[in-house]
Amino acid sequence: MLTIAKINYLDIKMPIHTKQYAYSIRLTLLVLSLLFSFNSVQANTDSYIAQLHSKADELKLWQHREWINLLHYDKKGSSESLLSQVDDPRFFNALDGKQNPKTELLQTVSAFFNNTSDDESHPQCRFVARLNWLTNKLEIDDSRIPKIACLKYKQWRKLIPDNQVTLVFPAYHLNSPSSMFGHTLLRLDPAKSENSSDWLSMAVNFGANVREGDNSLFYAFRGLSGGYPGFFIVAPYFKKIREYNQKEKRDIWEYPLNLTQQETKRIVTHLWELQEIEFDYYFLDENCSYRLLELLEIARPSIELTNDFKYAAIPVDTIRSIERAGLITGAHYRPSQVTILEYLLTEIPKDQLDLVKSISQNSSLMNRHDFFSLSEINKEKIINAAYKYLRFQQTGAARDPQSSKNSHALLKALNTFPIHKTSPPPVPSARPENSHDSQRASFSMGEENKQKYGEAAFRFSFHSLEDNEHGFLQGAQINMGNIVVRDSDGGSLKLQRFDVIDIFSLTARTQLFKPLSWKVYTGLERQFTAGQQRLVAHVTGGAGGAYKPFENNLIYGLLIGRLERNRGFESVITPALGLSTGMLHHFGSSTAHIELSGEEFSNGVYRYRSQYIHNFNIAKNHSLKLTAAREKQEKNTFTEGKISYQYYFF
Repeated sequence: MLTIAKINYLDIKMPIHTKQYAYSIRLTLLVLSLLFSFNSVQANTDSYIAQLHSKADELKLWQHREWINLLHYDKKGSSESLLSQVDDPRFFNALDGKQNPKTELLQTVSAFFNNTSDDESHPQCRFVARLNWLTNKLEIDDSRIPKIACLKYKQWRKLIPDNQVTLVFPAYHLNSPSSMFGHTLLRLDPAKSENSSDWLSMAVNFGANVREGDNSLFYAFRGLSGGYPGFFIVAPYFKKIREYNQKEKRDIWEYPLNLTQQETKRIVTHLWELQEIEFDYYFLDENCSYRLLELLEIARPSIELTNDFKYAAIPVDTIRSIERAGLITGAHYRPSQVTILEYLLTEIPKDQLDLVKSISQNSSLMNRHDFFSLSEINKEKIINAAYKYLRFQQTGAARDPQSSKNSHALLKALNTFPIHKTSPPPVPSARPENSHDSQRASFSMGEENKQKYGEAAFRFSFHSLEDNEHGFLQGAQINMGNIVVRDSDGGSLKLQRFDVIDIFSLTARTQLFKPLSWKVYTGLERQFTAGQQRLVAHVTGGAGGAYKPFENNLIYGLLIGRLERNRGFESVITPALGLSTGMLHHFGSSTAHIELSGEEFSNGVYRYRSQYIHNFNIAKNHSLKLTAAREKQEKNTFTEGKISYQYYFF
């Protein structure tokens, strides 16, 4: 019988160099096999990406509003030549993604299949909102896309509530120019439950990264010229309450929005994409309010909010736009620390207000006989007001041992009274968004020294002392871009006045509060000098005090300084000092303002003027204004009367 032997080639004894040669062959074959397998997989991936590109091209996805919104393209021009308002290259996957939505979309699709970057820097982790939208539109096969953990995103996502969105409006603040227009932010709320609280919500804020040490003047200049970068910040809402309600003494209006949870999640996922991403910040248009409108358009692409604001996005106007879009479902008023305190003080007799201040500074005065002789109700009110007044005085200040001791003693004394809920300050009769619109056009007829004239004026924004006060703070004026053109009998059309900015802040002084009232305005105006009317440039400002002798009334007095560039003067710039005093009274349907003022220049030239203005509110956005004025410049006296129709819009 023939026997066939089984041969194990590996058992054959070979020379060492022959074995090494065989091992090299096997290793080479393995590498070639892996390369072939990798190239095969890569070829399949490339083929699938090409299919997705083809489908995106067929659907023209880069023209969809959702994509335009996600990349913050400015929506001007054709969809092939848009420009994103994001100024950070990290936000784009394509080199020309800032101005080319098509290449950005195609490159983003390709980037999602990238196998070379680590988890946290992978495009799937960085651009979650884009991934969700493109997966839905292109029906991307989940089994064919790389599985990325994205642990940082998942951890962050657990911290951010996504059940409800609330629009928040910290209202106007008289003594801060940067806050006189108000501000808007969004609040992300968790689901309502017995233990839920607004303090568990997160605030979404867009703001300028202001340089340390910049004052209000630098802030205004750089803010208007785009000198600051802007960023989105997500932070606990209670910090914003402390900032606006307590530190800045601003009332807060909160407007729940009817966004669905799915729409809310779109905002949240996009906020992750915007972390530390830089935008240009412009005080007038690309500001806090405008960026929030973009977020709402991402949540609900069917609405168009930003198209209403091509030149300026004043916060209260954006609230009106959101309300017109049907998003607002209600309003909640959150009074500031100072509003609550002022309301408490109205319940205390005026002759006892000094006692409130004294006890806040020295708690041992509660042992005095005149305090013991008061009724228990009055004692409680005084101690409560003294405690809150002391806390108000300490807001933002360094810790003071004596103040802390007084605060503890007052709180201890307050706890000896029965616990009862104090009534909150009344909700203002008019909400901010129900006030008159921000821009104003007016048409006037008048007579000055027997010469008749007609005037046309336009004010870019926002509110004058004599305008309808409903929804605004009494004594607040902030105007920008006010231009007046006059056509006189027998004369030509001339620029009569141009105010670049005009701010007047009148805050009443009381026994416990001593705020400064002030004004500043600059621009061009006509003044009679050396026998003729001349257009002069000036910067005028002043400071003083205002008082409220009775309800809806303010009287004021200010020391005024002025620098004037006048061709009728010898000096290039001539300074002047003067005084301004007046009274402002709101009747409800009308406002009266009488003012007496004058200044004397360093060259001996003086001017005095008196003026009475009465503005009658015909409707929210319509008024009729009467003006009577008498002015003396050098040795010439002028008398003027004028009637104006004013129309407010935005």
